Parts: sequence; C-alpha cells; structure tokens
Amino acid sequence: MDSSPDRIANPWGERTPYAPGDPWPVRTDLHLADGVAQEDVERWVPSASILHSNGDAMDIAVRGGRIVGVRGRAADRVNRGRLGPKDLYGWQANHAPDRLTRPLVRENGRLVETDWDTAMDRVVSRTRTLLDERGPGSVGFYTSGQLFLEEYYTLSVLAHAGVRTNHLDGNTRLCTATAAEALKESFGSDGQPGSYEDIDHADTLALFGHNMAETQTVLWMRVLDRLEGSDPPRLLCVDPRYTPVARRADVHLAPRPGTNVALLNALLHEIIRTGRVDRAYLDAHTVGYDELAAGVERCTPRRAAEICGVPAAEIERAADLLGDAKRLTSTVLQGVYQSHQASAAAVQVNNLHLIRGMLGRPGCGLMQMNGQPTAQNTRECGADGDLPGFRNWQNDQHVTELAEIWNVEPDGIPHYGPPTHAMQMFRYAEQGSLRMLWISGTNPAVSLPELGRIRSVLAQERLFVVVQDLFLTETAQLADVVLPAATWGEKTGTFTNADRTVHLSEKAVEPPGEARADLDIFLDFAARMDFRDKDGGPLIPWRDPQGAFAAWQRCSAGRPCDYTGLSYDKLRDGGIQWPCTEDAPDGTARLYTDGFDHAHPDRCESYGKDMVTGATVTPVEYRSLNPDGKAVIKAAEYLPPHEDASPQYPLQLITGRTVHHFHTRTKTGRAPELNAAAPDVWAEISPAEAAAQGLAAGDLVQVTTPRGAIRARLRTVAIRDGVVFVPFHYGYWDTPEGHRPPDGRPGRAANETTVTDWDPLSKQPLFKTAAARVTLVARRGTPQPQDTDDARTGSTA
Repeated sequence: MDSSPDRIANPWGERTPYAPGDPWPVRTDLHLADGVAQEDVERWVPSASILHSNGDAMDIAVRGGRIVGVRGRAADRVNRGRLGPKDLYGWQANHAPDRLTRPLVRENGRLVETDWDTAMDRVVSRTRTLLDERGPGSVGFYTSGQLFLEEYYTLSVLAHAGVRTNHLDGNTRLCTATAAEALKESFGSDGQPGSYEDIDHADTLALFGHNMAETQTVLWMRVLDRLEGSDPPRLLCVDPRYTPVARRADVHLAPRPGTNVALLNALLHEIIRTGRVDRAYLDAHTVGYDELAAGVERCTPRRAAEICGVPAAEIERAADLLGDAKRLTSTVLQGVYQSHQASAAAVQVNNLHLIRGMLGRPGCGLMQMNGQPTAQNTRECGADGDLPGFRNWQNDQHVTELAEIWNVEPDGIPHYGPPTHAMQMFRYAEQGSLRMLWISGTNPAVSLPELGRIRSVLAQERLFVVVQDLFLTETAQLADVVLPAATWGEKTGTFTNADRTVHLSEKAVEPPGEARADLDIFLDFAARMDFRDKDGGPLIPWRDPQGAFAAWQRCSAGRPCDYTGLSYDKLRDGGIQWPCTEDAPDGTARLYTDGFDHAHPDRCESYGKDMVTGATVTPVEYRSLNPDGKAVIKAAEYLPPHEDASPQYPLQLITGRTVHHFHTRTKTGRAPELNAAAPDVWAEISPAEAAAQGLAAGDLVQVTTPRGAIRARLRTVAIRDGVVFVPFHYGYWDTPEGHRPPDGRPGRAANETTVTDWDPLSKQPLFKTAAARVTLVARRGTPQPQDTDDARTGSTA
C-alpha cells in the first residue's frame, strides 16, 4: 500500500521493478480526506480516472453521502492499483463551494438563477425558431472529452438525426483528432493497435512528443518499473524540452518546433538505407512502400539536421535504436498532434512500425495516444467528426445501416460532407450562419487559440450560447443559458481509455442542488423537442444509462469498436478492451494480429486524405489503391511552418500540460494540493537564451506574439535555445476579472497568444507554431526553487 501524503513532490511514488514478460506488480495507492481512516469508509464504489486519458481504475470512498477519498483497484489491467496526483487529489473539486446548483439565464445582461423548465424552454424555443427560419445548419454542438459513452451516443443521435445538423464536434479536436486521423490514414479505421501491456514486453520504447511522465503518470510508473528491472528497454525521447522522459532516455532528440516530418523522414531513410525492413510483412500486409522509399531517399540525417537543429549523429543513433529493436512500442501525443504537419508526422510513426513489421505482437505496440479520459468515446460514438461506430460518411451503405439502426431515412442523417470541425464551427458563428452553440463540459474561452477572437464570437448578440458545466467557467460567464451538470462520481456510465479499455463508473453520491447528469439533460431536450423516428415513435427511446449502453451495443455490432460482449455486470470486475464479442468474450489485447480487415473499401471508416492539402480521397481512388484492404503507407514531404521566428519575434512559442493540472483547471484548480503545487502561469526558456536577453530566473516577463501577450514568471530550464514554453491551463475564473484579461492588459492565458491555424487533415489547432518574443516587465530579487531545473519535475511539451 502506497499512501504517501506527498505525491506532489514525487508524482510517481515508489518503484516495483519487474523483468520483461513478467506481470506488472501490484501497488495499491490510497488517499483519504483528513481525519478519515479506511475503516470509516461506508462504501467503495467502482470508477476510473476522469482527469487524464490513462483510465486508472479506482474505487470511490463514500461516507455520510460524500466522497471522502479514492483507492486504486489492484486487480485492474490498466494501473494494478496505482493512482497519479490528479487521481489522488482531484476528487475534492466535487465539493467546491462554487458548484453550479441551479440553472441560470441571461436577463438584462446578467445571469440569474431560474428553474429547469424556464431554462429548457428557452433552449427549445430558440432551437425550434432557428430550425424553422434558418435550418439545421444554424445549430451546433461542441462537447467534451470527459462525458460518458452513453451521453456522447445520445448527443450524437439527437444532433445528427434529431436536429439533423452536421455541426457536432468535441474539444477532443484540440488533443486527439490527429490520433484518429493518423489511424484512419494508415489502417482505414480508428482504434489503437497496441496495449499498455506492450510495455511489459518491449525491448525498445519510443515516445514522440509525449511527456508520459506528466500526461499519464501511471503509465510512466510502468515504464519506470521496467527501466529499474532486469533487462530494461532502451528509450528514445523526441521533445524540444528536457522533460522527465528525456532524463531517462538513451537518445533524446530535441528538434525545432514544426520540423517533426523532416526528422521522421530521416529516421525512415536510415532504416530503409540499412536494410532493416521486413519485406515479407510489407508484401503481405501493406501498399505504398515503394513510394515511401522513393520519397525519403534524399531525406538524409545531414539534411534533417539542418532543418531540425539536431546533430546528424544523434539522428543516426536514434535510427539504430529503432532499427535494431526486436519489440518496439511507440507512443505519440501533443508534441506531434499540435504542431505543424501534425497528421503527416503521426502517419510517419505508423510507417516506422509498418516497415519493421512491428504490429500485432506482444511488445510491438503503437499508440496514437489520447489526451482526454473519454476521447475514444467521442470518436466511436460520432461526437467528434465521424459517424457512430467508425462508419464512413462517404459510404452510402454505412449511412443506410445507421439509418436502419435509428429507424430514420438515410437522407435524414447529414452526410453531404464531413461533420463540421470545431474551428470551422466557430468561424461559422463569427460569420453569422451558426446562430446557436450548445457547449457541454468544455471551456473554449480558455482552451481555443486566439482568445480575444473567441471571446468576441461567444459574446455576439446574435449567437445563442448554451453552456452545460459544473462551474461558472470563463465560457459560462458569456452564455445565455447555463445548465448545472453532475460529474464523475455523481452519475453512472462507461468510458474508454487510450488503449481501448472500457471501465464502468457508478454513481457514488448525489449531485449538488438541482444539478443533473448530462445524459438526463440531453434526454430532456430530446423529449421536449419531440424528436421522432420514421414510424412516429420516439427517436431516442432509452431513459437511463443502461438503456443508452444497450442502444450503443447495437450500433457498434460488427464494427471495429464492437461492445456486444460487454455488460455493466461484467465491467464491475474491471476494465475490458474492445472489441469484446461472443468470439472474444474477454476483450482484445491487440488489433491487427492478422491483417487489416477494416481497411477494406467496403468496411473502412475513411478513404483517406491528401497529405498536403487534406482533400478527401474518393471511393474510386481508394479502391484502386487498396482493393484488398491492407495498411496504407503514405509518404509526406516536409514543408516549412506557416509562422516562423523573425527579427521582431525571434522565439518559437509552444504550449502544453503540467503534471498537476488538467485543461483549464476547472477541477484541478479547486483541489488544494494540486493548486498549491502550481497556482499560476510561468514561462520557460533556456539559461543561454535568458542570458542573451538579459533575463534571470524569477523575473516577471511578457510573452508577446502577433495576436496578444501574457505575463508570467520566468523559469530557466533545459529546453532548446530559441523556444519558449507556457502551460495552457491558466485562465481567469479565479481572478477578479472572471473571464478576461484585466482592463485589456496582457493576461495569463497562453491562448491569448496562439495562432488560428489547424492541420489540413485532422483539423486540429496548432498550438506549437507561434512566433514570439520575451521581454522584461519587472525583476524579482531572489529566484524560487521551481524557477530553475533544481527540484523541478517538468511539464509537457
């Protein structure tokens, strides 16, 4: 049992080393409220983490109708009892005194409390008016990566087949859209090929733009335990910052932001040049290899070194590490997904595994990671840019099949084009064609790029904004109607983590006041709108989470994300990986163990896109390229970033997460231990960069880009010269200003500065491409320990 009170200073706890092929040892982590002992707990209720994407299984401790702590579930395959800092402390936000407990409506410019009937009547009345006067394209839905599967699926049905709008996306667009796109481009369908258990078997680990130590602390514990055990794996880290992962790496490559494709092409070049490819695997399972080999022929390490600012010899060392691996496991996250040529770079990581035949076997894991706890569910349920069940909007048979499941006409499901991505929805709102935006469980007034623009869009008189959340966030303060939602621990549902493990989270306590589960709010809206199927029956007949889950099982049947073998009773024993069917009742550890069935033209989720323009490939083109349904190897040429350093803006700005906070601190900022560990924003540059500009650790500085500026304390840390890093978590809800910078002066939200730009394939915003400068505002006399690399755990790039 690890119940150490200080998991802030040491987020990863004590080590339990193990050898390759052995099971990961159990270590049960526990944290209870002050004055509560284990024997005082009245009930332990099963759940899993909701503040990151790892899916750590836990039991919620309940006493006197309140959550009083959490305990890791030792038997669960994901974490074997371990919990990270956000797991251990984040639950306290449920009890924050500023929880929303009654609906709010805007009267005379102010939000005032009201009852549910009044609030929902306003939402329904505006929806009906817009549908009558302007049509379905005037209504949009922007959801989260933190609701439950049952809620996403219900939202997907009511949006696609009820309102009949194409405007439905999630804030998973900001963190995981590129993961989905890369998987579709290479394998024809979404779904992580690998498993966390591949770490138990791998002899080589490669982390591309993924500071696992802080984004997925428990998964990093697993890596640390392998590194401390016998016959440890070799580790490659690709990150412009010297993160905790980089400190343990055998090879650390720190490329200039925006040059990932050039670097990956050089790695592919070296592996191909030295003949370390699996020709038998390529011939049996792939198309496109010859085009890749020709495309990277001139992408030498020397050429990449000039572009990336990484020594050619280090690129060659990394290629040797990858090329000599017998069991390679790779992960990819925001350092790739939120950077220039995001999808093209992520696809090249897929290519590394394909040319080496490193898929479908223990230790040969590939995980295009998620950033949010239920990001996988937004994608599979059709709430994030595709049709439910990983169906293809360009495939008429898929649309017909979905229409039969919902008992509607196929023309009643919008499929004239791809579902609208979030950045385009905000553009439509800015231009005036989208007149109602329902935002659930997310805070775009802090999380989207170029915040001055986003605030102006949300504040438009003509845009009717509905916000469904736990607190009066920066976004909620700009809404016309605010609906108080229940959260984790206060409702029942399932959610799926980054390696396809489905967990059940059961209701442990009642929500505060009149707050309602998101599912109940969506069902109420659908009933008030009187959505009907083609026979006149209710479009959405279910009334509870289990009913929604059963409906989803029917929708998922026969698709890659098949849930038909799961049940709430079965999930009470622990997480299970989909697909779970009659033929695979215990779930499926790895995909693609024997080919790529879901890449077949009749079954694939996507026909793919052009690697430069993002133009969709036609069904005819895809059938010609890939008639038998194999993995598709796609080459990508490096292109310079759209915005680069200049004399006026000599630095490159990148943003990212920290170990102690999640997104806009809506919950973690209300957990005392987490907030005390990182209460305010900071900026990081290298000591050499600071010296060159006459700056010192602890100085108050201003970070300025062509769009805006923020002020932050300076930290001088190990990061490549020419780069400034700022964590993106900090907004204004806990400042006197509430939802904006003070009096128009520089603020503290990193996204005041970021550029409105997105990847052409995944449409994911690019938060790591801005040009910036750092200037002195005021000196600090004595730097604090956290202002340098001393006593610093780091944060994600």
